[in-house]
Amino acid sequence: MTKLLLVDDDAELSSMLEQILTKEGYQLTLAADGETGLHRALSGSYDLILLDVMLPGIDGFQLLQRLRQQMRNTPVLMLTARGDDDDRVQGLELGADDYLPKPFNPRELVARVKALLRRTPNTAVIPDPIHYAGFYVDPMQNEVRCDEHVLELTPTEFDILRTLVQGQGQVVSKDQLSVAALGRQLAPFDRSLDVHISNIRKKITHNPERIQTVRGRGYRLLQLA
Repeated sequence: MTKLLLVDDDAELSSMLEQILTKEGYQLTLAADGETGLHRALSGSYDLILLDVMLPGIDGFQLLQRLRQQMRNTPVLMLTARGDDDDRVQGLELGADDYLPKPFNPRELVARVKALLRRTPNTAVIPDPIHYAGFYVDPMQNEVRCDEHVLELTPTEFDILRTLVQGQGQVVSKDQLSVAALGRQLAPFDRSLDVHISNIRKKITHNPERIQTVRGRGYRLLQLA
C-alpha cells in the first residue's frame, strides 16, 4: 500500500484528508507539528509527504531543508496557507516538488498526489539509459550522472532532466516539461518550472549553461565543446 505522511496542525483538515486519501487506497500517517513530522519523515519509509508551511515548532521550510540535507528525496507537496508567491518559490528552492495553496479542492489534492506518485517504473518495459550533453540518465535506477558525477535530484528535477536529455538538443516547451514532471500544465504566471531548472543548474558543477533557456519557447540541452 502506498504510504503518505501528512504534516499539518489543522486537525479538522487532517481528519478530512485522512478520510479522502484512505478512500483512494493510501495509507496516511499524521503529524501535527514540525518536530514530529521531521522524525517520522526520517525514520519511516513514505512514498510522498504532504507538508504544511505554518507549523508549531520548526516550520515546513525548516523541515524540508533538513530533509533534503539528509539526502532524503521523497516527493514533497507543500501546502501554502496564503498561496503567497514568495512562499511557493521558497518551498521550491528548498526542494519541494510541487505546491498547492489553501484552501484547495480535495479532488485537486488527490490529482496532485497521483501525479507525483506516477513515477514508479514499469518493470515490464525496461527503459534503456540515455546519454546527451554530458548527462547519463538511468530511468530504472532513477540515477543521473553529469560528467561522471552523480547528481542528487528530487523526483521532479529527475523527470525534468530526463525529458530534456530525451529531447537530444531539441527545444522542449515548458508545458511539455511540466506535464512530464508535475503531471499538469503550467498555469499563467506559474514560476514552478523556472525554479526547478534553477535548482538543477546549481547542482551541475561545470557548465550549468548547457541547460539553455529559449525565451518564449522552453528549454534545451546544448552539447558543449
